[in-house]
Amino acid sequence: MKKYLYAAVLLAVVMLTGCEKYETYSDMKKKEQSAIENFINTQGIKVINEIQFEDQGYTTDLAKNEFVRFGRNGVYMQIVRRGCGSILEENRTVSVLCRFMEKNIKTDSVIIRNDDHAYITSTVGTNLDVSTFLDKMSVQRTGTTITASFVEGMMYQYHGSASVPGGWLVPLNYVNLGRPEYEGEETAKVRLIVPHSQGTPDASSSVIPCYYEITYQRER
Repeated sequence: MKKYLYAAVLLAVVMLTGCEKYETYSDMKKKEQSAIENFINTQGIKVINEIQFEDQGYTTDLAKNEFVRFGRNGVYMQIVRRGCGSILEENRTVSVLCRFMEKNIKTDSVIIRNDDHAYITSTVGTNLDVSTFLDKMSVQRTGTTITASFVEGMMYQYHGSASVPGGWLVPLNYVNLGRPEYEGEETAKVRLIVPHSQGTPDASSSVIPCYYEITYQRER
């Protein structure tokens, strides 16, 4: 009898422990939102709405560290540079080259990058500069809908998917795509806060919000 009683108590403890460790999708989304809010406060970000963004000529004030929040997808965007060239054309496929930094907002740790600070350790223990390895994506615009897929690069290799995060496509409605040719011309650059629903497959499955710094350049 004592054996059965002990087994029942042990089972109850195991079940209780399992319940305490189980985290629902709703719980994970709450933690994600809390992490985003904490990041915004820590970075001193001023959030503006889409109406104010439109009134400002679709610009964000860098001096005030403004980010616009898009209600339809929860993405926050700061335009650092609008860039040279022109807006993405309609009904045309364009090759776009990107430099970026991807950071896990929850852990405040860089996941992957190919910007000027990007290095990886080789099999012989030396640091390799990977800032010359631009990510390439094929982009097409149909009306207000933009679709894209990675052709090559760090994002494609690391995340194992050609799928471009939805958050990466939001800025293409507002920045120019060009190739700097003359002195003073620069590529478009943005900063993004991307919730898991608009992120990579890894971010989506683990409910991880990410912060990005990205430049966009037309290849041809």
